[in-house]
Amino acid sequence: MTIRAKSGVLKRTAMAGALCALGLGQAHAVSFTQGDSTIDINGTINGFYSNRTSESGGVKTTNSALTNGLLPGWINFVFTTKVDGLDIKAHVGFAPGINDKSDVVGLPSNPGCGGATGCDSPFSQIDTRNLYFQFGAPDWGTVKLGRDIGLFGQKIILSDMTLLGLGGNSYAATPFNTTFGMIGHGYMYTGFQPQITYTTPTMGGFSASAGIFDPNKFAGDETQDPGFQAMLNYDWKAGASTTGSLWAGYVHQGTSGDGSFDANGYELGAKIGVGNFEAVAYGFDAKGLGLSTVGALYFSPFEKTKGKGYFVQGTYKFGKTKVGLNYGENRDSSGTLTETNKFRSATLGVYHSLNKYVTLVAEYNREKGTGADIFPGDLKTRTISLGGILFF
Repeated sequence: MTIRAKSGVLKRTAMAGALCALGLGQAHAVSFTQGDSTIDINGTINGFYSNRTSESGGVKTTNSALTNGLLPGWINFVFTTKVDGLDIKAHVGFAPGINDKSDVVGLPSNPGCGGATGCDSPFSQIDTRNLYFQFGAPDWGTVKLGRDIGLFGQKIILSDMTLLGLGGNSYAATPFNTTFGMIGHGYMYTGFQPQITYTTPTMGGFSASAGIFDPNKFAGDETQDPGFQAMLNYDWKAGASTTGSLWAGYVHQGTSGDGSFDANGYELGAKIGVGNFEAVAYGFDAKGLGLSTVGALYFSPFEKTKGKGYFVQGTYKFGKTKVGLNYGENRDSSGTLTETNKFRSATLGVYHSLNKYVTLVAEYNREKGTGADIFPGDLKTRTISLGGILFF
């Protein structure tokens, strides 16, 4: 058996590949090889101090926290081999957090308090975000089975510079295992979902992915059919310093029974890099997909709402330091909402690559929510965060 350090292995995953593409440090992993099989181990850890002031209905509160950023921690075990002309891969990824208490529904609670909402817990959440295998060949593509990042909304979150930092955290508890970055301000969260997907080979810069996904019972009382998502990509390069990417995505899921309705969403995005400058532009439109101002797919307490949003971002790299500014807004209307509810945010970020492992981060974020249904009394926040992230 051969054991070696391996640089750049993190690019084997969609999430990690995008992090490397941000130019904020390279992944370095340990690789074990025996015969025709290889196991790579890599991961990331981050920690931030955040100071957040929020004002709603004339009441102002300020909280400090030591917290994870938009990313939790991550440890990945990636198996690869090639047998009978097939490229085979298996990926198990665990996402823990640094926080030592939990007062949010859905996280582990202290057994001594009976699981009541608001009970602090000494336990930290560990999310098995990646658990899949895939097989394929260069001439016909790849089939994936298991749990991994979704297709709709995938490329925009991987292009959001606050993925390395905190961004906005209005819907995340303080502390929590992740913040929200720019989720809910220009795009919706793709999530890590059970799926069976097919991805074509890349031909002339074009590639496509489509698959069926575990359905969510967001309305009605039956989910007779799986969800469906698809994504089309076109990547190009011109000269030595110009790169570009265009993508379009679609998501659909139906429910059955009393009160049921269908959910549909469309997205279009573009990214271009010229030298040290990079720009991103994105927009989406959805019906029944859930409250876009919250950012969670299929969260539909106001029945079949309409959601739409846009996101823009520009970054420039000075040596080892990247400076960026982004802005986004989501809007929800219809269903049982009484008016159009809006949630907008802007982030100014500085990301300095200290060395090949560590990136230091400083961000300033502002959020504003309006609309009596979701933001009674309106909402304004200001978040300052300082910290860092390590890749290994």
